[in-house]
Amino acid sequence: MNIKPLSSHVLIAPVEDEAKQTKSGIVLPDTADKKKQSRGTIIAIGPGKMNETGGRVPMSVAVGQTVLFKEPWGDESKIEDGDKKYFLVEEDDILAVIE
Repeated sequence: MNIKPLSSHVLIAPVEDEAKQTKSGIVLPDTADKKKQSRGTIIAIGPGKMNETGGRVPMSVAVGQTVLFKEPWGDESKIEDGDKKYFLVEEDDILAVIE
């Protein structure tokens, strides 16, 4: 599948997190987090938003970076290709770059 994001959209391949476990050994499911944050690797980025003068605002992330992002609630941002899953999110939904 070949996807080219537009504007300030970013295509992210999620990284599976390890199961969260309490000190007493209870395994917490992913649904335990009310506000879901996920880690992923950037696969593709758009050219950036247009500013008032018609120029492009450069993206602050790059292909290949691992990021922490807000996972979208709706299915419209989720893309599946066989057994692979991707998210198409706005640059503003990226919380941090993990170095």
